[in-house]
Amino acid sequence: MSPAPGLAVTLGDPRGVGPELTRRALVELRSSHPELSVILLGDEGGLAGDWGAGVEVRPVGRFDGSQESAGRISVDAIRLGVELCTEGATGALVTGPVHKPSLHAAGALVPGQTELLQELTGASEVGMLMSAGSTRLGPHPLRILLATTHLPLREVPDFLTRERLETQIRLLDRSLRIHWGLPHPRLALCGMNPHASDGGLFGDEEARIMEPVLHGLRAAGLTVEGPLPADTIFLKAVNGDLDAVISPTHDVGMAVFKTLAFGRGVNVTLGLPFLRTSPDHGTAFDLVGTGRADAGSTVAAMRLAAGF
Repeated sequence: MSPAPGLAVTLGDPRGVGPELTRRALVELRSSHPELSVILLGDEGGLAGDWGAGVEVRPVGRFDGSQESAGRISVDAIRLGVELCTEGATGALVTGPVHKPSLHAAGALVPGQTELLQELTGASEVGMLMSAGSTRLGPHPLRILLATTHLPLREVPDFLTRERLETQIRLLDRSLRIHWGLPHPRLALCGMNPHASDGGLFGDEEARIMEPVLHGLRAAGLTVEGPLPADTIFLKAVNGDLDAVISPTHDVGMAVFKTLAFGRGVNVTLGLPFLRTSPDHGTAFDLVGTGRADAGSTVAAMRLAAGF
């Protein structure tokens, strides 16, 4: 990926592990890349202290200990990060983990940061891509696009229309070409039903929705297999036979990704006017201050955003 002129980095929820992991990640990353410039965004307390050369701090508020305050600071930091990237002051945005109930308490009635970023930027379509440079099974990258994200499972079949599926796959193909430098991405679509419905025995979404979309995309020049059963498709990815998998549901993709790459994975938002990355974990309130929280995913998110 091409280097960015600098990063805007939000600390996330001030009660979570975001502030401490950001500090540790910056120490590690700037030891090998001292040229990296960073603008840190968060509450005054979390930004206190010496962050080293090349790091600018911009407080967005003072945390008063309440859930509403935590959510407001989280949202304001993201909003400022979007402004910095949109204005060209920074080239990419890295967001720390937030607490969704706190976002709601602060009036941000969105399922998560992906949807908030879409709202703030006015992006017509966004994609949630989980990306890891390697997995516990080997050195090959693992990339999984979640074609549907934070939805009750019973709503997924109605939400996964032909139009949405085609838009998501095209967005993935274009992003892999532009940001990852893959001239001909090898994609595959995971089926929704057991054994990808086994010829219609266990559902019709594969034949009714997926196959017509894939036929049209192949005719347009995209390389995309499927629909393939969930119990085999991800093996093709970790073996290096695919560049990315499209999962029709959130938990199918996330369960595989976190099992194989937790602690080294990155959440990437596709479709924004700038690159946004985030660690693959949450606020981990129970690990704050214990020294047991792993900064590996935060380092990976910063590396990916900076093009290192």
